[in-house]
Amino acid sequence: MKVFLNPGHSPNGIPDPGAKNVRTGLRECDVTKNIADLVEKYLVAAGVKVVGNVQSDNLYYDSDYPQPCVCAEANASGADIFVSIHCNAFDCEAHGTETYAYASGGEGEKLAGCINNQIVDALGTLDRGVKYRPDYIVLKHTDMTAVLVETAFIDGDIDEPLLRERQDDFARAIARGITDYENL
Repeated sequence: MKVFLNPGHSPNGIPDPGAKNVRTGLRECDVTKNIADLVEKYLVAAGVKVVGNVQSDNLYYDSDYPQPCVCAEANASGADIFVSIHCNAFDCEAHGTETYAYASGGEGEKLAGCINNQIVDALGTLDRGVKYRPDYIVLKHTDMTAVLVETAFIDGDIDEPLLRERQDDFARAIARGITDYENL
C-alpha cells in the first residue's frame, strides 16, 4: 500500500496557518506538520510506503501560485490512499474527533472509520464519528481512497492540551488506523 499524507494548511503558516488557539498561540499548520511527519515515520517502520507528505494550501492548478497543487501531486504519486490531517475549530467549546470521507458506503468510509476509531480509543477524545463531504476538494479531486481527519479542536481548552502535548499519540493512532484499513 502506498500512502500520500497532506498536513493541513500552509508551510510555516504563510499565507494561511489554519485554525489557531488565541489563548496559547498553538497553530494548526504546526501541529498537522508534526503529526504527519511522525505518521510517516511510523508507517515506514511498519513497511508502508509513503509516496508524499506535502503541506500546501494550493488545491487548484495555478501557475502563479508558488506551492504545488496537492491533489495533482497525490494523483501523480501512485498512492492508494490519501490522508489529509487537520485540527478543527468552532466555538472554543466544541471538542472531539471526526473524520471525513467523500461518501457513505465506500472505501473512504472504511478508512475514515479505522482512523477515527484509533484516535478516539488512544486519546479518549469525544467520538464525533465519520462524516461525508463530497464538496471537500481533497476528497473530490483525488483519484484514490481519501479521508480528511479532524484530529481535535485546537481552539478549546479540552482538546488543545492533547494537540500540544500528545502529537505522537495522534500520529501513532493515525498510522494504526491506516494499517488497520490495509488489513481489512
